[in-house]
Amino acid sequence: MYAVVFAATVNYIDRQVIGILKPTLAGEFGWTELDYSWIVFSFQTAYAIGLLFVGKLMDRIGTKIGFAIAIVVWSLAAIAHAWAPDIGIFASPVVAPIVQGVVSGFNAVSSMFGAAPWTFTLSASVIGFMVVRFLLGLGEAGNFPASIKTVAEWFPKKERALATGIFNAGTNVGALATPLLVPMIVLAWGWYEAFIFTGIIGFLWLGFWLVIYKRPEEHKSLSAEELAYIQSDPVEPAVRVPWKRLFPHRQTWAFALGKMLTDPIWWVYLFWLPDFLQKKHGLDLKTFGIPLAIIYIIADVGSVGGGYLSSAMIKRGWSINRSRKTAMLICALAVVPIVFASITTNLWVAVILIGIAAAAHQGWSANIFTISSDMFPKQAVGSVVGIGGMMGAVGGMIISPLVGYILDRTGSYVPIFIIAASAYLIALLVIHLLAPKLEPANINYD
Repeated sequence: MYAVVFAATVNYIDRQVIGILKPTLAGEFGWTELDYSWIVFSFQTAYAIGLLFVGKLMDRIGTKIGFAIAIVVWSLAAIAHAWAPDIGIFASPVVAPIVQGVVSGFNAVSSMFGAAPWTFTLSASVIGFMVVRFLLGLGEAGNFPASIKTVAEWFPKKERALATGIFNAGTNVGALATPLLVPMIVLAWGWYEAFIFTGIIGFLWLGFWLVIYKRPEEHKSLSAEELAYIQSDPVEPAVRVPWKRLFPHRQTWAFALGKMLTDPIWWVYLFWLPDFLQKKHGLDLKTFGIPLAIIYIIADVGSVGGGYLSSAMIKRGWSINRSRKTAMLICALAVVPIVFASITTNLWVAVILIGIAAAAHQGWSANIFTISSDMFPKQAVGSVVGIGGMMGAVGGMIISPLVGYILDRTGSYVPIFIIAASAYLIALLVIHLLAPKLEPANINYD
């Protein structure tokens, strides 16, 4: 379990560095809000593509090798950020026409709603960061499918929400460490070294993982009683489940649409909170570390607490359906006050409101991940989580240029936080309509 927590920590350190450095890099390279939004868009596009395939890969080759491959790819990509401007010079002839084609598509859709067209020219630095963020997204797509599959292998259903909450807390540890660690590196050496030093951490995890991880039935230190407890759920057929048998199920879409509606809000926190604190409250690289750390400390509590809440309800005799959805409703309601964070002039009021919303997201995340293993057999969990994660990344692809557009046009975070406040309640309604009882999907193994 410690290895999975550490992996989530490393994953989020590498993911969040760009958000911490956004004001610095934007100042050095002259990025607009739309420039930055397309760098984020590139990561999320790759993340969506990766999640479409990596879940199936984890189900096929197993978590030990699959996790190792993923972290090698994302760690190399994280280190490559140090040379992103140089990479952009060589990649521009290929990447620029692709991006302009995407922009043309957005303009065609937005013109139907009377919106003004987006016009901008991508610099070499923007293109370089888009390339390395794309590679980072492909590698990082392996983290959650592998982690959820590991939890499904090592915990019975009644323990999985809490276990998921614990490993998901590692994302908050990463998000907490990054604003404290990165500014020190940048002030001492520079932003190049910030990407190199944080990228190397993944290779430290790799050696640890390859040595210690084994499936329960291969772990010699487990007693027969412990193994029996881990495998106490009803026996499931030991066969692979093709994707074509997953997409027709309402349970797949309940999970996937829930992720699509709520994952983008977390992306906004990761990639735009430093910018929000700078523009709204005048903080910079030297001063926004503590407020960001407090936000993610609060979020850590929500991650474990959200998983504990539904697990405790189940132990008291509540049904899985009632327990998961009650916990998710509490989390969804806790996000709503974030609207006031966009209008208050008091820094610490904003920090607390955003921290509560981030905690609620993490509690929500622990439970929505767990419903995938509630509704699907272990052999399909990696694939289902991959599908849901892919849909979450698609939601992130949509919200990134939208945030850039809103900030370029209005300079205000109010519309963005209104979207955040409403997303979880809408998602819970969608989940309930598609899976009113969280009943297991009737998979045909023939």
